[in-house]
Amino acid sequence: MTTYILLINWTDQGIRNVRDSAKRLDAAKKLLAGVGGSFNQFFLTMGGHDMVAVCEAPDDAVMAHFTLSLAMGGNVRTETLKAFPEAAYRDLIGSLG
Repeated sequence: MTTYILLINWTDQGIRNVRDSAKRLDAAKKLLAGVGGSFNQFFLTMGGHDMVAVCEAPDDAVMAHFTLSLAMGGNVRTETLKAFPEAAYRDLIGSLG
């Protein structure tokens, strides 16, 4: 499984309906699970982004499908970062010679 970090911001519509956001998070978790992925961690954050999620998915296409589906709801915009675990980081750096 590949790890992804999602930086999430509410849209105007999303913040107007913020009281429903926990239900939308539950629906998003179910949606991602339905395509073979999972939420590992979720945070409400202060600063440049409203929320951050650490997720896993089988591949980039699955994650793209998931984030596009979220965007279609109109409540959030996401920025997706593909994350390399420490072991992969060490392998990549070690291969530089």
